[in-house]
Amino acid sequence: MSKLVPPHGSNELKILALEGDDLEIEQKKSSSLTQVICSSREFGDVIMFGIGGFTPLEGFMNQADWLSVCHNMALENGTFWPIPITLSSDDEDIKVGQEVAIVYEKTNEIIATMLISEKYTIDKELECKKVFKTNDTDHPGVAIVMAQGKYNLAGSVKVLSDGGFPEQYGELYMTPSETRSYFDEKGWSSIAAFQTRNPMHRSHEYLAKIAIEICDGVMIHSTLGELKPGDIPADVRSKAISTLIENYFVKNTVLQSGYPLDMRYAGPREALLHALFRQNYGCSHLIVGRDHAGVGDYYGPFDAHNIFDDIGADLVTKPLKIDWTFWCNKCAGMSSMKTCPHSHEDRLLLSGSKLRHLLSENEDVPENFSRPEVLKILQKYYSEIKDSDKVKVELKGHSAK
Repeated sequence: MSKLVPPHGSNELKILALEGDDLEIEQKKSSSLTQVICSSREFGDVIMFGIGGFTPLEGFMNQADWLSVCHNMALENGTFWPIPITLSSDDEDIKVGQEVAIVYEKTNEIIATMLISEKYTIDKELECKKVFKTNDTDHPGVAIVMAQGKYNLAGSVKVLSDGGFPEQYGELYMTPSETRSYFDEKGWSSIAAFQTRNPMHRSHEYLAKIAIEICDGVMIHSTLGELKPGDIPADVRSKAISTLIENYFVKNTVLQSGYPLDMRYAGPREALLHALFRQNYGCSHLIVGRDHAGVGDYYGPFDAHNIFDDIGADLVTKPLKIDWTFWCNKCAGMSSMKTCPHSHEDRLLLSGSKLRHLLSENEDVPENFSRPEVLKILQKYYSEIKDSDKVKVELKGHSAK
């Protein structure tokens, strides 16, 4: 019998992907249905429905659930949920009771069918203010919500596609059923998820190792969906993380895997969503460091810590709150604000954005910022980008002549 945490709000995963004859029948039917074009964010949500990552949801939210999530971080029935999961459209002709095919805008693939139970308009500014704490369209999450269609479409979903993630990412891409099986086979019952959209520098490594001290293992869980400009692609990030695990972690203490969502950059509320769907993946804890899921200066460095105190016992998966971490020259090692008594001048503060800046500008990276094996992979990536950009400039100049 499994010792893992149960799925969120359910005794079992709600897997909405069809298989076998059911899949074949639905695929044939879907070709004749009215199409609803979905964005990259909505595409990731559909794939999460399919694999059970969004258990207990059975489709896109209706107006009552949308409003309750915005105001109360719960569905209308009281089940905890921190961020709206919605599908939008500008199609005036779609009617309640109609069945539609959901098509991904970038591939033109039919990825799901949905029976429309409700069609409604929303106050986009309200959603942004509640979820992102701002209506500033420079915030990438706000920009996406404000660009949504006029109507939200609610209804139960039947998922027809894996989104190409298994083919593109191989063993890195794991479903909640697969990670749960892996943990059960290892005999793990306490697992901490480490959320990342970046390669891991020394601070990230330190956070993961703190978690390993108190849990059976750590799942380094990378987003495989779309990122904002300047973020490092998933394949490069995965290679760098694999190298770090191979050289600096005890064997069989770490699982690296990926999940299909885009980042929403919703800061504290997204930290709650990260904990919620990691519960579906079988994780008992989520590592929450500085400015979790943040962007720019929209959130305080520890707002994501504080929000877990506000929700009480609504989540089974709990946060491992870890203070600001850094390399201290006087301590001669990694430390945090709770363990290091030395001054700011003795500390090397580490961040993914700072590392990306140093690499993109071809500046020297401090010795204790990142492991040399990891740095070599990232430097090669940035070198190839610059060579590619140089070729593009030369070709452009040649064509102009």
